[in-house]
Amino acid sequence: MIPVLSFKQFFTDVRRQKLRTLLTTFGIFWGTCSIVLLFAFGKGLREQQIKSQKGLGDNIAIFWPGITAKDYKGLPKGRPINFTEEDVALIKSKATTLASISVEFSKWNTNVQYKKVSTLRQIKGIWPEFGDMRNVIPTFGSRFINDLDMQEKRRVIFIGNGLAKDLFSGEGTSAGWDSREYFPAEEAVGRTLLLDGTPFTVIGVMEPKTQNSSYGGRDSHSAFIPASTFRTMYSRRTPNNFVAQARPNVSMPTARKEILSIMGAKYRFDPDDREALSVWDTTEGIAFLKSFFGAFQMFLVGIGIATLITGGIGVSNIMHVVLEERTKEIGVKMALGATKMTIMAQFVMETLLITAIGGVCGFFFASGIVAVIPYLKLEDYIGTPSIDMWAGVLAIVLLGIIGFFAGIFPARRAANLQPVQALKLF
Repeated sequence: MIPVLSFKQFFTDVRRQKLRTLLTTFGIFWGTCSIVLLFAFGKGLREQQIKSQKGLGDNIAIFWPGITAKDYKGLPKGRPINFTEEDVALIKSKATTLASISVEFSKWNTNVQYKKVSTLRQIKGIWPEFGDMRNVIPTFGSRFINDLDMQEKRRVIFIGNGLAKDLFSGEGTSAGWDSREYFPAEEAVGRTLLLDGTPFTVIGVMEPKTQNSSYGGRDSHSAFIPASTFRTMYSRRTPNNFVAQARPNVSMPTARKEILSIMGAKYRFDPDDREALSVWDTTEGIAFLKSFFGAFQMFLVGIGIATLITGGIGVSNIMHVVLEERTKEIGVKMALGATKMTIMAQFVMETLLITAIGGVCGFFFASGIVAVIPYLKLEDYIGTPSIDMWAGVLAIVLLGIIGFFAGIFPARRAANLQPVQALKLF
């Protein structure tokens, strides 16, 4: 019976105080909407940044030659440490913490030509493992460099999707596709490019990927050939760097320590010497991003919670106004036998109804915004926002707490009125 009476009384109060109730409900609406949207956009932006960071590779580190910074076993510091392809092969055979490893030879300003189109690009000589480690994935209908290419020193080339567009930009109209937007891998495979005047057969085109960091240029504008072919063609013995990927259950710092131990034993430098080999551990950047966006998201959610609390104060104020207007009614009810609990329950119920209506409307409004965002094609800038289950749970818990506390104080004040006093005050 109490809920039915509360509903009737609630709508009566709404009709009496339309503007005040609307503004109060809007405060709850906007607070709920803020929490849901901030969680959704924070999560989308965080995942997009991590995805972009992982475009360089997942759980990898890049190693370059360095100079020792510590004396070791009678040897002075300041010694240059240069590794060879054989050294990388040694690490591959001895390391137990690595999933993959690959050398990387690089040559900048290499002339790449297709028919009359010519461009200067970076060419990399790599091992077959490089593709999976660095997320250089071939599109459907093409492939990456394999072991047979390495063994036979084949003149084959795998090109980035951006380089494919540049080289074949004049081919699309006659073939029936728009090369300004994309280049189908099946159209590229089998074609012959000139690499510094030497013919190479295209075996694959890279699948487009998001990449916000690099060392020497984006993969989309580079080309890749077998390391054995690169070494023979350009008479290079020492690679520019090598890339290592730790096993899924092993942290990159652990794998890095093992690599330095193996190299330290061969070249006689302290494995704890951080300058002996220059290292870029990409997992450190990802860990920083996770921490940063976690703290940033909590800050944004704090703003949403503050908005909800402000709305709750508004609900409490309007219930105090309602109490003043219904003092005589409360006195009559108590004179007829209504208990304190009945009076309190009625006020708390009405308060929860205001917060529930504002909260539900805010949640569905936020859900609508999140549903529309993907159609705006802004994934590269803000990611893809999605409703977080924890955001919903947090909003529900906060609304319950705020609704209860917003109603309990005016409810207690109403319940503590004496019937005679209530009738006199009116």
